[in-house]
Amino acid sequence: MRYLSTRGHADRKRFCEILLEGLAPDGGLYLPERYPQVDAIALQRLREAFNGGRPGGYAALAFEILSLFIDDIPAADLRALCEKTYTEAVFGTPQIVPLKKLEDGFYLEALSNGPTLAFKDMAMQLLGNLFDHVLAERDQRVTIVGATSGDTGSAAIEACAGRARVDIVILHPDGRTSEVQRRQMTTVLAPNVGNIAVAGSFDDCQDLAKACFNDLAFRDHHRLTAVNSINWARVMAQIVYYTAAAARLGSAERPVSFCVPTGNFGNIYAAYAAKQMGAPIGRLIIATNSNDILARFIESGAQSMAAVEATLSPSMDIQVSSNFERLLFDLFDRDGRALAKAMAAFRATGTMRASAAQLLRARGIFDAGRLDDAGTLRVIAEALRDTGELLDPHTAIGYAVARQKRGDPSLPMVVLGTAHPAKFPDAVEKAVGKRPELPERLADLYKRPERCTVLGNDLQALQQLMDTTPVPR
Repeated sequence: MRYLSTRGHADRKRFCEILLEGLAPDGGLYLPERYPQVDAIALQRLREAFNGGRPGGYAALAFEILSLFIDDIPAADLRALCEKTYTEAVFGTPQIVPLKKLEDGFYLEALSNGPTLAFKDMAMQLLGNLFDHVLAERDQRVTIVGATSGDTGSAAIEACAGRARVDIVILHPDGRTSEVQRRQMTTVLAPNVGNIAVAGSFDDCQDLAKACFNDLAFRDHHRLTAVNSINWARVMAQIVYYTAAAARLGSAERPVSFCVPTGNFGNIYAAYAAKQMGAPIGRLIIATNSNDILARFIESGAQSMAAVEATLSPSMDIQVSSNFERLLFDLFDRDGRALAKAMAAFRATGTMRASAAQLLRARGIFDAGRLDDAGTLRVIAEALRDTGELLDPHTAIGYAVARQKRGDPSLPMVVLGTAHPAKFPDAVEKAVGKRPELPERLADLYKRPERCTVLGNDLQALQQLMDTTPVPR
C-alpha cells in the first residue's frame, strides 16, 4: 500500500513514513492510492472477527481493517498492537464501542469510554502505540505539534505522555475550551508534554501548526510530526468503529446510515472511507453547530470562511475544516495540482465554489444540518426525558440532525456519541438542572495543578519558544 498527497507531490510513500511525517511536504494530506475493497466474503470475515462485539472482537476487527492499509509492520506485531490498545482496561468495557438503542431505528455508538472521555481516544491510543513501535524500530524520536479545539489535545497528551521517544506540544485556543477539556491537558505534568494557550480561535491554532510544518527547515530541525486528524493514521483507525456498527446492524440489503457531529471533517471522513471500501453504509449526515461551513457547502456548493462563533459545543467551533480537503481530492478526480490551485485561491479569497457535477457527487453521499445553542439545550433535555440517555452538547446536535434528516425509516440510523457529558458540565447543567459527575479516575481533576504557556497568535514567537525550549512548560 502506497500513499499520495492531496496536492500532487510526486512521491508515493509507505505507511510508517506517513505516520511519522503527518503532513505531506507540499502541505497536502496523505491518502491511500486506492481504497482496499471489501467484498461479501471479506465482510463476513470481518463480522466473524468482530464476533458481535464480544471481548477481544474489536481488537480482532481493528487488525483485519488496519492490515489492509499497513504492510510495512509485520502482521504479528500489528495484531499485538491492536490487542494492547483495545482492551477493557483502557476503554472500560469489553465491547469497546457499545451500541445502544435510543428509539426505533436510532442507535447511539458510544465512543467516549476511553481515558479522556472522547471519541479521539479510539484512534489516539493506537497512535501512541504505533509511534512507540516504529520509533523504536528506527531508533528515532519526534516532536508532535498539534492544534485542538478541545478533545484532540487531551487524547493526544494522554496517549503520548511519558513516552521515551516523543515530545508533544499542543496548541489550544485560550478560553475557548471547556474547563474540563483544558484541565485534561494542562494538568499532565510529564516532562515530554507542553501546552500552549493561543490568543485566538481553533482555526488560528491550526494555521500555526500547519505553518510550522510548512517551514521545512524548522520541521526537519525538530523532526515534527502530527497526531491530529491531518495524520492519515487517525482517520484509518476511526474506520474501524464504523465497520463495527455496520457489521452489527447492516447488510447488503440494509445499509446503515450515520450522523456525525463534526467540525474538522475527520470523523465523518472515516465513515466515507469505510463506505468507499464496501462496508454496508448508506447516507452520511454532517451535523454542525452555528459554525456551519460544512452544512453550507452541502446546501449551496460554496465553502466560505466566516468568523468563528463560540458555542456550547466548542469542539465544533471551526470554520476551516482541514479534512474536507480529502473529500475535495476525490471531487477533483484526484487531480492534486488542480486541488492545490483551488486551495490556494480559497486561502486568498475565503471562498471556494464546487462545480455542479462536484456538488451532485457530494450530495449523493452526504446530507447536512445544523443546530444552535438554544436547540442544543432543548435536545439534551428531551433526550434525557425520552430515552434516559444524558448527552453531551456535540452528541445532542448529532441526535437532533439525525432526526431532521432521517430518510428511509427502514434503515438503521447510528448517531455517534462523541464525548462524555461531564466534559461539558456547564452546558449540561443548564439543560437539565443537574451537573454531571466525572468518572472516579478523574474525580480530582479540578484540584490538580496546571502548567501552560500563554502566547499570542504569532508564528515567530511560537517558533522562537520551541527553538529555546522544545517542550514549552
